[in-house]
Amino acid sequence: MGPIYSLGDFLDMVRRRLFTIACVFVLGCLLSLWFAARQQHEFETAEVLQVTQPQIAGELAKSTVEGSSARRMQLIEQRLMARGTVLEIIEKFGLYADMTALTPLQKVALLRDSVRITGVAAAREGFADDGTISVLTITARMPTAVQAQQVASEFGRRTIELSVATRIDQARETLSFFAEKEAALADQVAALEDEIAAYRNENDVTLPGTIEFRRAEIATMNEGLLEIARERIEIRRAADQAQATERPATARRLLAEADQQLATLDAQEQLLSQRKTGLEASLQTTPEVERRLGAYDRRLEQAQGELSQMTARRNEAEVGFRLETGRQAERLTVIEPAPLPDFPVTGARKTKALLGAAASVIAALLAAFLQELRHPVLRTAAQMERETGLLPVVSIPVMDARRPQRGLSRLFRRGA
Repeated sequence: MGPIYSLGDFLDMVRRRLFTIACVFVLGCLLSLWFAARQQHEFETAEVLQVTQPQIAGELAKSTVEGSSARRMQLIEQRLMARGTVLEIIEKFGLYADMTALTPLQKVALLRDSVRITGVAAAREGFADDGTISVLTITARMPTAVQAQQVASEFGRRTIELSVATRIDQARETLSFFAEKEAALADQVAALEDEIAAYRNENDVTLPGTIEFRRAEIATMNEGLLEIARERIEIRRAADQAQATERPATARRLLAEADQQLATLDAQEQLLSQRKTGLEASLQTTPEVERRLGAYDRRLEQAQGELSQMTARRNEAEVGFRLETGRQAERLTVIEPAPLPDFPVTGARKTKALLGAAASVIAALLAAFLQELRHPVLRTAAQMERETGLLPVVSIPVMDARRPQRGLSRLFRRGA
C-alpha cells in the first residue's frame, strides 16, 4: 500500500488530493456522458424457417436434387451475402443513410456483421449424420426496430426464393441432360438400323425373321417333292400292271390317263423345284456377311439397352422436376415471422453513464494514490515510528501565517 496503511491514511490522502480526485472524476463523468450519448441503440429480431420433408415418399417418387440440406443452405448463404445482393438490400430499405461517410464496401461489411444465419441439425437416424437441417434461424440486428424486422424478413424471403430456384434449376438441368442423352441415343439407334438395312440390301440378305420362315418353307417343299415322287411311282406301277393284265383298249386308256397324271406331277415338281431353288439362293450368304450382321446385331442390342436405360432415367428426372415445380419435395416454410422488437438489446444509456461514473471514481483514487507514491512523505508520528522504528518526541504542526482563505481556494491550497 506504500504510504497508505490505515483508513486514516486513506482519508488523509483523499483530503490532500481532493483537487486531483475531483478533476479526474469530473472529466471521467463527462467522457461517460459523451460516450453514452453517442451510443446508438440496436434492435434484434429473428425469423425462423423450417425445412419440411417431401409430401410424397422418396421410394414412390424420388427427387433428383441430391446432397445434404446443410450444404445447400451454405451455398444459399454465400449467395445471400454476396456484395451485389447485400447492396440491393441496403438500397431497398435505405440502410445506413445517416452514415454518409461510409463507403459501399463498409456498408456491406456492417450488414454482413449484423445478420446471422444459423441452422439446427435434424435428429440423427442411427449413428450416421446425413447433414439434414430441420430449422434455419435468420437473426438481424439494426439501429431501428423496423429495419431489424425488414432485414430479417427480406433475408428469409430471399432464402426461400433461392432455395426454390436452385432446386428447380438443378431438377431442370437433370431433366435436360437425360432428355438430350435419350434423343442422341434414339438417333444413334435409328442410324444403326438404317445402316443395317442398307447393308442387307447391298448384300441381298433377307430381313431378320424371314430366314426361319423360308427355311420352313423349303422343308415343306421338300416334303411336297417327296410326295410327288411317291405318286409318280404309284402311277407307273399301276400303268405297268394295267398293260400286263388288261385288254389292249383298256390298257391304252389307262396309260393315257397315267401320262396325264405324270405330266401334272412333272409340272408341280418343276414349280416346287424353281421355288425351292430361289429360296435356297436367297439364303446363301458368305461367312463375312454373317459375321458383319452379327456385329451389327450386337451393336443394335447394346444401343437399344442404353436407350431403354436412358428413357427410364429421363422418366425419373421428369418426375423429380414435377415434384420440384409443384412444391411437393423438400422446401422451406416460415414458421415464425420476424416480429417487431419492443426493446433494444443494447444496454441503457443511464446504466452506461453510471458505470462510467463509478469507473471515474476508481480512476480518480488511483491517480491520487500514484501521486502519493511519487512523493512519499512521513506526515504523522505513527508513520515515522512504523517506517524508522523511532518514536518522535515532539510533533510541530505546520503554521500558515497568511490570511485565512475560504471555500474551495482554502481547500485546494490545503490539498496542494
